[in-house]
Parts: sequence; C-alpha cells; structure tokens
Amino acid sequence: MQCRMLQGWRVKAVLNAVNGSTLLGLGIAKLGSARISTGPRGLLLATGFGIDFPRARAFTVGNVVVSKHDAAWLSERPRLLAHEERHSWQYVGCLGLPMIPLYLLAAAYSFLRGGDPFVHNAFERLAGLEDGGYAPPQPTRARASLA
Repeated sequence: MQCRMLQGWRVKAVLNAVNGSTLLGLGIAKLGSARISTGPRGLLLATGFGIDFPRARAFTVGNVVVSKHDAAWLSERPRLLAHEERHSWQYVGCLGLPMIPLYLLAAAYSFLRGGDPFVHNAFERLAGLEDGGYAPPQPTRARASLA
C-alpha cells in the first residue's frame, strides 16, 4: 500500500508535467518573482510570490503551490498543503489546463449562488473547504427550518 501511494504522486507529477499545467505554474511563479523549492509528494513550492491575490493564502497550478508566504509558513500548515495537493490531482482529472476555465466557471456559479466564489465551488469543496481556510456554507432559513 505504501509503495502504491509513493508511485501515485510520482505519476501525478509526470502527468501534470506532460499536460502543461506544471509548466504554466512555474511560469506564473516566475512572473511573481517567487522562489521555487521542493515540497512534499512531488509538489513544488513557489514562495514569496509578489503579486497579491486577495483571500488566497495559496493557489495551485499543476504541481506548483504558489504563495506570498515562505516555505516555512506553508510547512507549518499541513492541512492547507493537503488542500492544495488535492487541487494538483484535480489538474490530472481535468487533463491539465482545462482545469482553469472549469474552475472559473465553478467560482462564478458559487458567487451567483451565494455571493462567494469559493463556498459553493465544486473544486474547493472537493479539495476540502476548511482545509483551504474557507468557512463551510451556512444553511439558509429554508434549509434550517427543514431540519
């Protein structure tokens, strides 16, 4: 079992390299003057990112986790790294770069549904809202009265 898990992240790293998403992530990191270091399970940490993304403590493109914070800050937040790693698997599932417009559509849907681009976003929910630092959706009055 342990061997399969080790091979799984390696396969993911190769697939995200082949599908172009990790290359795009490295390009974005370079654009923001981030420092690249190796992270757990094949992730690349692009830290010190110089372009502000409101509300985003980190974001992932391919196997690259981008953050304005340093690598120590990220390593002290294993739940956030696990959340971002799940996004890296989503790039595999979406065959790479199609993840970006699909994510944006999911963010738009979430915003229209609840005024927040993350809470009802299927990609964020599958990656674990609370692990990513997002509050879970609050029940509406109609839902609360059904309980």
